[in-house]
Amino acid sequence: MSTFRTTVLLAGKTATGLVVPPEVVAGLGAGKKPAVTVTIGGYVYRSTIATMGGHFMIPLSAEHRAASGLKGGDDVEVTLALDTEPRVVVVPDDFAAALAAAPAAEAAFNAMSYSHRRRYVLAIDDAKSPETRARRITQSITTLTP
Repeated sequence: MSTFRTTVLLAGKTATGLVVPPEVVAGLGAGKKPAVTVTIGGYVYRSTIATMGGHFMIPLSAEHRAASGLKGGDDVEVTLALDTEPRVVVVPDDFAAALAAAPAAEAAFNAMSYSHRRRYVLAIDDAKSPETRARRITQSITTLTP
C-alpha cells in the first residue's frame, strides 16, 4: 500500500481525477496501469491508474464524488493498494437471455475486457424506460454480432 496527498482536479464540469506521483506507481510494482483500490477518508472504490497529459491519474466519477463528499479543489490523503480480485460484470437477466439467444454475440461479449463489458451493461441499466432498455439490448446484440 502507498499513501500520498493530492488535490482533486476538476477539468471542465465533470472530468475529475487524482494525480498519482510516479514513485507511488513504481512502488506498486505492477506496471504503469495497475488496477488498484483507492481509499480516501474511509471511502473505498476500485479503479485503474491511467496516464493522461503526461501524469498518472485515477478517475473520480460523480458517483464516487457524491459518496465520498469530495469536490474539485479538495486536498486529500489517498491510499492505494493493488487490486488483485477479479473484476466481474453482473449481466442483467434480460441482456443475458438475449446474449444466450445469439451465440456469436455472446462469444464476442465474453471475449471483451472488463471495462468494455461494463460499458454495455451500464448503457442498458441506465435506460429510463423499458422501451429504451429493449432497444439498447437489441442494438448491443447487433453490434456484437460479426
